[in-house]
Amino acid sequence: MAWMMRLACCTAMLLVLRLLLGLPWYQVLPAILIFYLGSGGWNFLDIFVKTLGRDLHAAYVLLRVKLNVKRHVREKNTIPKIFAETVQRHGDKTALIFEGTGERWTFRQLDEYSNRVANLLLERGFREGDVVALFMENRSQYVGLWLGMAKVGIEAALINFNLRLEALVHCITISNAKAVVFGSELTDAVTEVHRSMGKAVQMFCCGDWDPKRVPQGTERLEPLLDGAPSHLPRRPQRCFTDRLFYIYTSGTTGMPKAAIVVHSRYYRMAALVYYGFRMTSEDVVYDCLPLYHSAGNIVGVGQCIIHGMTVVIRKKFSASRFWDDCVKYNCTIVQYIGEICRYLLNQPIRDAERQHRVRMALGNGLRQSIWEEFMNRFNIPQIAEFYGATECNCSLGNFGNKVGACGFNSQIIPFIYPIRLVRVDEETMELIRGPDGVCIPCKPGEPGQLVGRIIQNDPLRRFDGYVNESATSKKIAHSVFKKGDSAYLSGDVLIMDKYGHMYFKDRTGDTFRWKGENVSTTEVEGTLSRLLDMKDVVVYGVEVPGAEGKAGMAAIADPSHSSDLEKFVREMEKVLPPYARPVFLRFLPEVNKTGTFKFQKTELRREGFDPSAVTDKLYFLDSSRGRYVQLEEELYRSILSGKHKL
Repeated sequence: MAWMMRLACCTAMLLVLRLLLGLPWYQVLPAILIFYLGSGGWNFLDIFVKTLGRDLHAAYVLLRVKLNVKRHVREKNTIPKIFAETVQRHGDKTALIFEGTGERWTFRQLDEYSNRVANLLLERGFREGDVVALFMENRSQYVGLWLGMAKVGIEAALINFNLRLEALVHCITISNAKAVVFGSELTDAVTEVHRSMGKAVQMFCCGDWDPKRVPQGTERLEPLLDGAPSHLPRRPQRCFTDRLFYIYTSGTTGMPKAAIVVHSRYYRMAALVYYGFRMTSEDVVYDCLPLYHSAGNIVGVGQCIIHGMTVVIRKKFSASRFWDDCVKYNCTIVQYIGEICRYLLNQPIRDAERQHRVRMALGNGLRQSIWEEFMNRFNIPQIAEFYGATECNCSLGNFGNKVGACGFNSQIIPFIYPIRLVRVDEETMELIRGPDGVCIPCKPGEPGQLVGRIIQNDPLRRFDGYVNESATSKKIAHSVFKKGDSAYLSGDVLIMDKYGHMYFKDRTGDTFRWKGENVSTTEVEGTLSRLLDMKDVVVYGVEVPGAEGKAGMAAIADPSHSSDLEKFVREMEKVLPPYARPVFLRFLPEVNKTGTFKFQKTELRREGFDPSAVTDKLYFLDSSRGRYVQLEEELYRSILSGKHKL
């Protein structure tokens, strides 16, 4: 608040000296500057000089997107209507390339395919507001299917193609889908759950057709689409704040939740990235991320739908083929998420990794520990790291290419974008409030949960939540910025430096306390992975009877049993403080990940370090001997009884 007081005083001085006393500018400005610097304004001056350009660009981006959104709301536009404008501008330009077959679709072909989808569904009796589940691996048809549904107001439920059995039925059921369009490659998964979905759910198969394998009553999609009209069907009365489709949360902590994506949210996410990172319609995006996720389908494909870029779709991420694809298709932007960058660094050096035209890597989840190594090895000038869940209203973007940052908030004009880091109890993750009942904002260098003020009638500030209203209410807190307001809880702990750069620290609930210190699992995972030649490492806290807090445990994917534990301990002691070193190790063939390359920790935490419940090899850090020893039943009982000190 001190800098605001100084600014107010300077403004008052300006009014008095210039307007009341009539002094000339060459006297007024030096006087104000002397006052400002004399009152301790050097720090603010330093921030102002170093961040002014960044903040002006961000203000321009926000203003441009906000004005565009207002226009689309006023004109009752939708994503299909915006796509129609894109088709007019880029009709015969390549819109989508599917790497799996090399097939190329122009914008006009994508438009016609989606028209056939829309007309077919209308012929089959589907109506505006109905839901159709989409369950298939990446391909160009995926985009045409949800886009065609949107043209007639049918909402797609984008199902994670890795789901099976109970989780798959759950996702289809909570969306109230009247039909499922599935890829032939997932026939077995659909057959397993078909009886659980009820007879009323219609089934359509896309891809290679084998009538003996598909569930009874399933229809082949391709001939139906061939026979459907390719003209634009009559558009329903939809508007920019109506539902477009549903994207499911990753399910790292339980069953996936269906997040509601409205047309304005789709536009906002794609447009902020486009303008913020200075993309152009001539860029070619390499999209190897799953299309059931917002990073692949909105941040990636959205550049095609809205801005006329060519997008190369890969069926699944391949570390060994990544750079070859980029060279082959002349890609200028690549997408990443989660651990993808580490997998690429773990590949042997090849010529293609320096022969590409990639100028930007776009995504989130690049660990600071490998950030510069990734840029230097692959010769990528810009890391366009951003932060933002599908449903959140507090997205961030690292527009200034700051190493390690996932975004920023202006320290000069913070009110222009109402987000904040607020203090939380890092053990219980409860919001800490002041005497007035309002949340306490964090100071630079202090970790806090990221929150965004909710203004429901503002398309940029609204929170649409989930299909499940109970899940929606859990993400909203009140009296956060001021008494009586509402704010979205991100569930993530970040740290901000004095220039406003934000750095991801941990997911709330993943940080644990040990020996009186808070341990960030994200930071420890990155460090241990580097020590173990980029192996997958999952860090979490486990309860030990009689011990305060939670002891650190690391699950390490090591199918070849190549880890040298003595060397590991020596190197670990150099880089991690005692409280952050894992007390227990678990070696397993692989660690479970979500389809978006996030580690799943719930089951690992539940199983703990009990050798009778875990078949994998377990190790215990014997601090008196300075090394890891194998954890067997006798040592386990000794630890539980408190005889063996941790």
